[in-house]
Amino acid sequence: MLVDGEHYAPVVRDALAALPYEVAGALLVGGTEKLRGGDDYGVPLVTELDEVGVDIVVDLSDEPVLGPRERFLWASRALALGLPYVGADFRFEPPVLHEAPVPSLAVIGTGKRVGKTAVTGHVARRLARDRDVVVVSMGRGGPAEPEVRRTAPTLDDLVALARAGRHAASDYLETAVFAGVPTVGCRRAGGGLAGATVDSNVLEGVHAAAALEPDLLVLDGSGAALPPIAAHARILVTNADHDVREGLNAYRVLLSDLVVDTGGADHGAIREIKDVPVVRAELRLRPAEPLRGRRTAIFTTGGAPTGHLDADVVHVSRNLARRALLRAELDGVHAEVYLVELKAAAIDVVAEVALARGVEVVLAANDVVANGLDELLPGLVPVPVRA
Repeated sequence: MLVDGEHYAPVVRDALAALPYEVAGALLVGGTEKLRGGDDYGVPLVTELDEVGVDIVVDLSDEPVLGPRERFLWASRALALGLPYVGADFRFEPPVLHEAPVPSLAVIGTGKRVGKTAVTGHVARRLARDRDVVVVSMGRGGPAEPEVRRTAPTLDDLVALARAGRHAASDYLETAVFAGVPTVGCRRAGGGLAGATVDSNVLEGVHAAAALEPDLLVLDGSGAALPPIAAHARILVTNADHDVREGLNAYRVLLSDLVVDTGGADHGAIREIKDVPVVRAELRLRPAEPLRGRRTAIFTTGGAPTGHLDADVVHVSRNLARRALLRAELDGVHAEVYLVELKAAAIDVVAEVALARGVEVVLAANDVVANGLDELLPGLVPVPVRA
């Protein structure tokens, strides 16, 4: 029970007695206006949420002691302990997380376009050097039934998917192209404040992945949604666009064992929530094949640098996720090669225009450049190394 000193103790005591719960303890979260000293709440005072065994956390506090940001932090702490957090007109439930049949490492994000799928691919490649790794990826455009990809799809395969009405740039396809490990594509719909989904087929995808008998599953989240799996460890990917103190992002930090900052995140704020390693990373475009100085137009969803490319860059588009702007922009683009991230409208718009014009399409990975990241990965999930 969360209480504050802006409430007169007898008022709180009567409220506790009226609740339909057996109250195990009260945690004073601040405020002094109505405290007299030795205030009696009728239950023991505690200093931590997990100091006594409870099934739920009830918030009897209020402004000004707990504003929205502070309440979300307390909610995050409760959810990280697996406890519902309720108040006068709200209730947060911890997402349901299922056990995985093999060791698992989840890569989650604070939102879309933080580089989560790039980190997933990097993690899978690094750990696959001496382990059998399978990636299970979920997305808003994933397949109706979990789809196992043992080999990378070709550009022709992706175009065929798009023409069949499928999302040919779903995260699992990007991972299958660039990670070099078997990948299982799944879908999800909806996303709650704590990362739960309304519907997904990820659990079925995990069982399909386990049938491949890997040493390790790498679970790729979707936006801010969590894979509904009780992963053995988690990596959180964030950047300057997502304040970890807003909403239930603190819950994601508390669940995680490592944070990867792909640009401008507040490391101090992260460590105030949890003493967790934070690694600064940069995303760098890597063509799947050499450009050899040719006239190249680049299509991305974000701000990855392009100066390192061996190409005569004649156009850079950041409109890959904005189809109307992208189509209008393509009318004026003249290049020998289209270098394109496998995201958003990469296939159904850019690749189709390229095919119509006879322009070569080269897919681009987002490589993760981060000092110290690779050294931390093996210790997250202690899986035996294959001889």
